[in-house]
Amino acid sequence: MSLEAIRYRRGSLQILNQLLLPQQSLYEDIGNVRQGWEAIRAMKVRGAPAIAIVGCLSLAVELHSRGNAETSVSKLESFVLESLDYLVSARPTAVNMARAAQELGCFVRQEAKREDFTAESLQESVISWAEAMLDKDLKDNRSIGEHGARHLLQLVGQNKVVVLTHCNTGSLATAGYGTALGIIRSLHAMGHLEHVYCTETRPYNQGARLTAYELVYEQIPATLIADSMASVTMKEKKVSAVFVGADRVVANGDTANKVGTYQLAIAAKHHGIPFYVAAPQTSCDLSLQHGGQIAIEERPSQELTDVNGVRVAAQGIGVWNPAFDVTPHDLITGGIVTEFGVFAPAELQAALTQAESQV
Repeated sequence: MSLEAIRYRRGSLQILNQLLLPQQSLYEDIGNVRQGWEAIRAMKVRGAPAIAIVGCLSLAVELHSRGNAETSVSKLESFVLESLDYLVSARPTAVNMARAAQELGCFVRQEAKREDFTAESLQESVISWAEAMLDKDLKDNRSIGEHGARHLLQLVGQNKVVVLTHCNTGSLATAGYGTALGIIRSLHAMGHLEHVYCTETRPYNQGARLTAYELVYEQIPATLIADSMASVTMKEKKVSAVFVGADRVVANGDTANKVGTYQLAIAAKHHGIPFYVAAPQTSCDLSLQHGGQIAIEERPSQELTDVNGVRVAAQGIGVWNPAFDVTPHDLITGGIVTEFGVFAPAELQAALTQAESQV
């Protein structure tokens, strides 16, 4: 059984506070949009898919608690649209929340135009739309796991593979199962996974705190390494492939992901190791042509200079703390793994456009 980052039933949303892991497992109630925004911004919940799900469900919970307080369709429409814009501002690099806001916003505008629609029926439609995200994300993640595992096994022609991963892309970053870590789960379930190496992922240690926690919980054979050990691990430990997630993949395949991903891709190419990005369609932004157009979030300096509230860096030192970097598409040598299959970066835009046309 996978860990749950999100617990939801109509009218109730709880998130596992990931800042406290692995020392403490504490679920916190999210009762409205402001609390959802604060949880996302503080990184109590993180991972692009989970951010979008928690954002939209926080809106659903607030709407449910308000009952029929909004007496007109137009007032409810305005509230929903303003709430979505606010949620997007919490962590702008991760595209899933922005995409969900755009799609839900369009849905709300269309529904609000219906002559027979009441505020109550519009509220029900928004809540149901947000709830459907949970089921879809889990289904998509399982498809990503299957596609990625089978593609790697066919590519390398090995019965047992050794995989390296970065940051956290598992159940804690999604509705369940995970993206890159979902592929690792699939390989393990198939009996083809020999070992996983996970990076600590400084400065927030998502690898050491979260990925290691998930791997131990599910008894998947794994070893934690420092970020600076990645190259020598590739060389000495016979790594078969690198799998990472994505916060935003643009039209040419350039990928924004947790800072440190770019250097892993460079090292993988040097060692002739296939480098994969695992990303659902909701993490792909075809409106941007290349990675230089992605806005990169910068985090507070204390996340780098302090550990558990204790300063470890010299006073007076300057700090640059981008949360993400952009990996150029030509370094993604294994492919981009989506719920529709595995594609070379040059194939991604056409593949997703075709998939969208068939929905």
